[in-house]
Amino acid sequence: MNKNIFGENLEVCGLEPLTGYFRNGCCDTDSSDAGLHTVCVIVTEEFLYNSKLNGNDLTTPVPEWGFPGLKVGDKWCLCATRWRHAQENGYAPNVVLEATNEKTLSIISAETLIKFSHTK
Repeated sequence: MNKNIFGENLEVCGLEPLTGYFRNGCCDTDSSDAGLHTVCVIVTEEFLYNSKLNGNDLTTPVPEWGFPGLKVGDKWCLCATRWRHAQENGYAPNVVLEATNEKTLSIISAETLIKFSHTK
């Protein structure tokens, strides 16, 4: 079982829409996940807008990939490098730490993630 950044069992990130690399609601990963979809975020308008400007349109549905398109407030397993890019450029969404996979720590420090934590 995948663990969160605290070494505990990974919590569910989001079921509506169904998120995760494996579309199981969790930010699980394995060696086939080249994008490392491990950061559980709460999507903001600023993040969606800037992602689209940077060539990653997350609002338009892509049914053949099981992607419903995101709206503000959705919880989503985001690629760790995309989150880091957003953070470096000032539009990172908040992170649900308990649902963020420990593999994220290979790209983003725990201290940085905690600064952007969403409180339940």
